[in-house]
Amino acid sequence: MENKSVIFFDIDGTLLDEDKKLPRSTKEAIFTLKERGHVVAIATGRAPFMFEDLRKELAIDTYIGYNGQYVVLEGEVLYTNPLKISSVEKLTSTALQRNHPVVYMDHEDMKANVPEHKYIKESFEFFKSTSLPTYDPHYYKGRELYQAQLFCAEGEEEQYEQEFQDFDFVRWHPVAMDVVPKGGSKAKGISEIAKKLGFSQEHLYAFGDGLNDIEMLSMVENSVAMGNADEKVKQVAKYVTKSVEDHGIFHGLQMVGLL
Repeated sequence: MENKSVIFFDIDGTLLDEDKKLPRSTKEAIFTLKERGHVVAIATGRAPFMFEDLRKELAIDTYIGYNGQYVVLEGEVLYTNPLKISSVEKLTSTALQRNHPVVYMDHEDMKANVPEHKYIKESFEFFKSTSLPTYDPHYYKGRELYQAQLFCAEGEEEQYEQEFQDFDFVRWHPVAMDVVPKGGSKAKGISEIAKKLGFSQEHLYAFGDGLNDIEMLSMVENSVAMGNADEKVKQVAKYVTKSVEDHGIFHGLQMVGLL
């Protein structure tokens, strides 16, 4: 393990550009890392079923989904951190009163508690995907959920943060927020993988651009913010590379000495 490292990559705005395309230089860099014996992993807020194609394209079988709540190492589930269902039930009734939809997510699927809503459609356009969560208001019952989505405008989350102590609310869109277990983050998932593989801090690397990458980039010693990252993200990272469209991953891996 002396010269081997594990490198974690966020997806949207990091591996994929604004059009959800994977730059050729990024793909080539990933395979060069793998050829050199490094472990390449994904760390995303997405559900596992929302990046299957990307995992296959890059031959990656170690990943952190749902902002750290669902962790897979070499194809095997290593760690899960589900939401407290009684609190999900309370969140659902509170949000319904305020006309704020909720989407429930497990490792296989996602379901909305309303038949349709403009906020769901608007925010999911971010993924350049036509598949929206279908309607099942009881999907949270009798299963483990690793994340929920709460759809409300900026500023409206404050009332939820005060009322729901079991959850952290992480905004990823002007009308959409991830709902994760309190204290759950990509950083926790990275810790679980590093512990299992026996990697020390100096052999951990992470690339990200969004607000849900802050904990990860704060914890990982060799942290890289994309040039297109939020300013708050750049402030916590050790390095800042070029934007994803400008060969940011390739350039960043050169900056940290891995290429």
